[in-house]
Amino acid sequence: MSGALTAFLFPGQGAQSVGMAADLYADSPAARAVFDEADDALDERLSEVAFNGPAEALTLSHNAQPAILAASVACLRAAEERMDAAFPQPAFAAGHSLGEYTALVAAGALALADAVRLVRRRGELMQAAAEATPSGMAAVLGMALVDVEAVCAETGAQTANVNSAEQIVIAGSNDALRRASALAAERGARRVVALDVAGAFHSEVMRPAQQALAEELRTVPISAAHFSVVANTTALPMTEPEEVRAELAEQVCAPVLWLASMEFMGAQGIARFIEFGPGKTLTALTRRIAPGAATANVAGLDGARALA
Repeated sequence: MSGALTAFLFPGQGAQSVGMAADLYADSPAARAVFDEADDALDERLSEVAFNGPAEALTLSHNAQPAILAASVACLRAAEERMDAAFPQPAFAAGHSLGEYTALVAAGALALADAVRLVRRRGELMQAAAEATPSGMAAVLGMALVDVEAVCAETGAQTANVNSAEQIVIAGSNDALRRASALAAERGARRVVALDVAGAFHSEVMRPAQQALAEELRTVPISAAHFSVVANTTALPMTEPEEVRAELAEQVCAPVLWLASMEFMGAQGIARFIEFGPGKTLTALTRRIAPGAATANVAGLDGARALA
């Protein structure tokens, strides 16, 4: 697959685990430099929480978001360092929710320190919005998107993530989510699974967070991306700073169109997808959405070695 068109993928919140990328920190100067820069940007030892926990602290949005971003960039930089000139050049990158910030760092649109500070603030704002409105999210499995959207329209919930044809996440206030979950089950969903999250991300519950984040984004330097990043909210490529600024504000309340993003990249001839970061969620989704594509996962030292 050395000549295959390649896309890089970056995971979102929920991928975190205590110890993530610690082996890369010990082995790779490039990975170590990423965590050191992230620590300096926040003026605290985020790496200590990422490597040693406790899990309760790492799970908090304001820690999880910058820690996942740092771990994902560390995975990317370690693979680059190991492979040197043989490292694949991507045609596209995409990141799931928070992972969109990582994709923009990979594409050179956001500086690492700026991205770490931004997602720390994003996590704080999202947590505050969640605490202001008791809310949540649920995965609806085995139900068509049109039917999920009908359930949401009748109950006040919203579609938050279209991860695959078989996995759609809904979000809303606790009351709306309860009604939507019950109605989806009644209408034939194979399963409806409540997610362990702080609140209804990618929904109107996050509107206060979106407004405050938009103000933050106006002050952050953003450059033209070196390669296209497929936007969560449109499933279309973006490279220009104002496109990026608008997208990062919009995606706080808008659904993540992951299935459409993957289908877009497949239609452009992408035949290999490499996930950089903790966990293997996006790799698993890729195998369902694009079973003919090659996949690789760099979540630590073994993945970096295997890619090389």
